[in-house]
Amino acid sequence: MKHTLVTGAAAGIGWAIARKFLGEGARVLICDVDDAALERVRGYHPQLTAIRCDAASASDIDALFEVLAQEFGRLDVLVNNVGIGGPTLPAAELPSAEWQRVLDINLTGTFEVTRRAIPLLKASAGTIVNMSSAAGRYGYPNRIAYSTTKWGLIGFTKTLSIELGGDGITVNAILPGAVSGDRFDRVVAGRAQRSGKSIEDTIREGLASQSVKRVATPEHVAELAWFLTTDAGRSISGAVLPIDNDLQYG
Repeated sequence: MKHTLVTGAAAGIGWAIARKFLGEGARVLICDVDDAALERVRGYHPQLTAIRCDAASASDIDALFEVLAQEFGRLDVLVNNVGIGGPTLPAAELPSAEWQRVLDINLTGTFEVTRRAIPLLKASAGTIVNMSSAAGRYGYPNRIAYSTTKWGLIGFTKTLSIELGGDGITVNAILPGAVSGDRFDRVVAGRAQRSGKSIEDTIREGLASQSVKRVATPEHVAELAWFLTTDAGRSISGAVLPIDNDLQYG
């Protein structure tokens, strides 16, 4: 049984990952800052524990690991999924506080969770999966803080894979492009409104540079995360794995 921690996992990709692991027989601890979303998923499965945690708060992360110690006593898999996009603004107009908030959650929060998890993962020769983004391959206009953190997670992944490989720990990054769901729908609607084009035309334009003309689902990402914990997947470490249908522009 894989004892698994997934951050930022009460909805979207994180929740799809949690469901996949539960379906494969894992025990799963998820955390999120969205109280309403946490309430919706509590009770979904007897092997699921869901708690509130702000990744920008060291005390919240300490409390998370106290729960992990009480509930699990070990850790086999860490999925660093937590992240925020921040405001959609050009760099010259982005307030410093908004820049810092994105870095505090996406990079520093991920570091703080991982730092606490490493001793547990050494004991189990476990797996780390970091959720980067296509924005960590190509950049993302008007989302400079988000893109910077997603690029940063690539260096984070590759460095940890070197540091921890001797302990049998594998570390990889998944880079989703467009993924279906509420967030995708909101982004498309916003772009359509700004451009005056229909939602259908906006989606068609977004897919134009892709070799496969479809949007990935959260379940596609979850399947890849699970694979990285399998025997075959654990022959991979330090890898940057896009799941974007050969996206040419992030």
